[in-house]
Amino acid sequence: MFENRPKRDAEVVFVGRSNVGKSTLMRELTGHNKFNTGKKPGVTRKPNHFDWNSESFMFTDLPGFGFMSGVEEDHREVIKTDIVRYIEEHAEEILVGVLVVDGKSVIDIIDRHSGEGEIPHDVEMFYFLEELGIPTVVAVNKMDKVDDKDERLNDLCDRLGLYPPWEQWQDDTIAPIVAKRGQIEPLKETLRHHFHEAKRDDLLKFVK
Repeated sequence: MFENRPKRDAEVVFVGRSNVGKSTLMRELTGHNKFNTGKKPGVTRKPNHFDWNSESFMFTDLPGFGFMSGVEEDHREVIKTDIVRYIEEHAEEILVGVLVVDGKSVIDIIDRHSGEGEIPHDVEMFYFLEELGIPTVVAVNKMDKVDDKDERLNDLCDRLGLYPPWEQWQDDTIAPIVAKRGQIEPLKETLRHHFHEAKRDDLLKFVK
């Protein structure tokens, strides 16, 4: 499923559950309309790459993981396994991993799947990226639907093992956004931070 990856030396990957707005976010970041979006979860079934040959750099929108209505569990597991393998295989090229979550529902979803011996997919993916040494940003999307912004973001930090308040993580880890309105500057700021830390200031022009 994940063949035909362009050969690029630097990459930012976007991961997250289905229908959290990854494709919309990619469209806002790149200004390109090739990314499929839709109300039906699981529209994106293979990676969408947007690359710049001259800089050997690309953004990659990986398929949504977790529960998808109308998609069998076995197939969901295959998708998740493919995502994990992709990230492991290309960890050295991945400058930043962006975990996209739905600001309104993420806490409920995490708590619902936090039973004994169970790690919620979002938390698991966050730790997985961190364990691979990939700088990780959590893009908290759909914040326009959240009334208690600070409380919600503090709760999310708590669930991810980050000490609240969330503001101390806004430079490099937590980015509240509204992708459909183009309000993604907090994410761009974190990407600029990580590009600079990686001594890749040549890529800053992609997140102006």
